[in-house]
Amino acid sequence: MVEMAPDRRYRRTCLATLALGIALFASACTGPILARPVAPTPSVPSPAATPTPPDDPRPIVLPRDDGPHHRLTEWWYYTGHLTDQDGGTWGFEYVIFRAERGSFPVSWASHIAITDETKGTFTYAQRSTVGSHVDRSPRGPDGEPIGFDLNVVDIGAAPAASGVRAWTMTGAGGRDRLAARAGLAELTPSGPIDVVLDLELTTNRPAALHDQDGWISFGPAGGSYYYSRTRMDVSGLLTVGDRDLQVTGIAWFDHQWGDFIAVGGGGWDWFAVNLDDGTDVTVSVVRDALKRPVLTYGSVVDADGSTRHVPGDAITLTATGPSWTSERTGATYPSGWSIFIAPEDLVLELTPTVADQELDTRPTTGVVYWEGSQRVSGTRGGVQVGGRGYVELTGYAN
Repeated sequence: MVEMAPDRRYRRTCLATLALGIALFASACTGPILARPVAPTPSVPSPAATPTPPDDPRPIVLPRDDGPHHRLTEWWYYTGHLTDQDGGTWGFEYVIFRAERGSFPVSWASHIAITDETKGTFTYAQRSTVGSHVDRSPRGPDGEPIGFDLNVVDIGAAPAASGVRAWTMTGAGGRDRLAARAGLAELTPSGPIDVVLDLELTTNRPAALHDQDGWISFGPAGGSYYYSRTRMDVSGLLTVGDRDLQVTGIAWFDHQWGDFIAVGGGGWDWFAVNLDDGTDVTVSVVRDALKRPVLTYGSVVDADGSTRHVPGDAITLTATGPSWTSERTGATYPSGWSIFIAPEDLVLELTPTVADQELDTRPTTGVVYWEGSQRVSGTRGGVQVGGRGYVELTGYAN
């Protein structure tokens, strides 16, 4: 990996621009900009938009649309479940966000989180930067991307203990690579360790296009393209402190982009489940400022890769476990859920592997959220099923 070494003037300029970019992320909003489904968008100070793109929706074409887009908001989002050579189990999250606002340089933010399910601990790191240097994505003769190659170098943080500062994501067509090292200065809670991810991900399943064609309309708030690779095989290295762990497992990849800015004041909940029978399930719920659900939808992906859209009126979501309150932020989150999908005769019970999987990423995206690994049990057609999952919760710290 090549480390960029900006001079002092460049670094000062980038930090100032980054602060402006973060302000634009949250300007005039009651919730964070970097989000999954959104509610109506408030006005944003100029400049707040990119040139008018082609009419939406357009068909998603892969691997072209694996790459970056000139849209207001975009992210590449991985969550997954790993088992090491000693039988220990881990959850991980790794995401890169992209924000484009008029004539300002493109802003980027990235989060990494590791859940040690065996020891019951959780740690995360975050960083942000601005500029076109992050995007190294390959492009075809027509100038269109043919995948993504992203390299987030944190201009505002001290180097990791090893001197390696790059967080990278590369991929196209379901063949991806994740590599990152989070050093002592970046990890929360801090401790005498580094965390390193070096993972290869592959899948032969087609991408799951949500809401049937991969386009989610938010009405006056705009819209979002959204597809997932719901079950990617993972192998590679996880290093925690002085422990080098060979790991295997599965991961869920979300890619979403569009001309939307803010979420509603009530936040949203997102659920992703990999069942042991090869079925994958996702549910999203968006709430308004009064915490009322205003948009609910989901998808079921069969073992053969076929995808079915699930409308909101076919989904019943209930919080079941005792709530958990963060001593750091004061936010109180539900901590256990039941999901009933009527057309599938499917009942799922989700339980967090660790209660505290909260990320305070206000320095990079203005968001406090909870994202954590889950144990899953339930029934399908009266037959018991098991699995693993991830849950994301926002709007609980407002």
